[in-house]
Amino acid sequence: MTNPGTETAPTFAHPLARTRLRVETSEIADSGPLLPLLDPSAPLLWSRSGDGMAGIGEVLRLEFSGPNRVSDAASAWRELVGEASIVDQVGVPGTGLIAFGTFAFADDSAETSVLIVPRVVVGRRGNRSWVTLVHAEGEPAASVEVAQRAFGDEFRVRLVPGELPPAAYQDAVAQAVARIDAGELSKVVLARQIRGHVSPDADIRRVLDHLSRGYPDTWTFAVDGLVGSSPETLVRVADGAVSARVLAGTASRGVDAAADRGNAEALTHSEKDAEEHALAVRSAVDALEPHTSTLEASAEPFTVKLPNLWHLATDLEGTVDDGSGALDLVAAIHPTAAVAGTPREAAVRVLAELEGFDRGRYAAPVGWIGADGDGEWAIALRCAHVSPEGEITAWAGCGIVHDSDPAAELAETVMKFRPIVDAFG
Repeated sequence: MTNPGTETAPTFAHPLARTRLRVETSEIADSGPLLPLLDPSAPLLWSRSGDGMAGIGEVLRLEFSGPNRVSDAASAWRELVGEASIVDQVGVPGTGLIAFGTFAFADDSAETSVLIVPRVVVGRRGNRSWVTLVHAEGEPAASVEVAQRAFGDEFRVRLVPGELPPAAYQDAVAQAVARIDAGELSKVVLARQIRGHVSPDADIRRVLDHLSRGYPDTWTFAVDGLVGSSPETLVRVADGAVSARVLAGTASRGVDAAADRGNAEALTHSEKDAEEHALAVRSAVDALEPHTSTLEASAEPFTVKLPNLWHLATDLEGTVDDGSGALDLVAAIHPTAAVAGTPREAAVRVLAELEGFDRGRYAAPVGWIGADGDGEWAIALRCAHVSPEGEITAWAGCGIVHDSDPAAELAETVMKFRPIVDAFG
């Protein structure tokens, strides 16, 4: 594949965006499982139902911050692609030059947002597998070893309440309901933390293995210490088509088949969950419509079954007609009402006041971007950040509306923590 068509040079120029990369993708026999290929302490992964991409090594890292971090990343990426030499003998989503990315939730977050270009990418989609080698002009070609590596020792970590412990969380929910009833906003999503510590030399691939096996239909990811399995597609762009899946409204799984069906049916008839879901869908549609010639939503919300809970879901599908790439749409849509609330500005202000902590990259975009601007981005949910020192921080949140019950919302966070608690413990 040759470079994409020329575009007007962006006004923003990242200091590393003029790096000239040499990229070559070639088809290989079945790659086998992706997880054993990863660096045990610094995995790079985007995977779903066994398909996806594993990144090895790091040839380039672009960092961003502030309110324009996503749009700055989009501009820097276009500039980097414009300087690159790309040979792609496979030509499916995820081949050629790609970067893995994770962004901070808030404009004023202390956490940096990053795009990482690996030295080697091994990918699989359907019955096709490939390897992409990347190096900077003037440097030797990638020499990172691509080999299956046995998993390290098992480990168990106890995660305990961090910022906004259970009693304080219920108080924050009550305060949020009061502010909603006062007309300050319609919905706000409140999160709380749990924390733990793992040995810095622990094999984090074990966490990813647990998540990918237990939640195969979600996006399992690992980017710059952020690991998780998200059920919510923020935005996907492929060949001019855009899609998204909005999740809002939650119920627990039943203890048996009859109870499970009952919980799902109760969710579909819950006025509280329907209101929360409608607000989330409306915010996503409002953000995407200016960039699309057509945008259609599911006629009615439907239930999505995960191993630990039910969600109300709506799928959006449309056609991009203004030349926007995946990162441009990420910049337009984040944060949705599903993770912040509505109206957006009021919700972001209120959640920051009531939570009292920096969300970092929780509930923010995580995914990958290709040279043609296509890519897949999820919302970083059911996730944890593992620092180089082994400090673990995980988050879970709930959408609060006027009739939310503090005890019920706390119980919902416990359900949402389960994937990460189980994976580490």
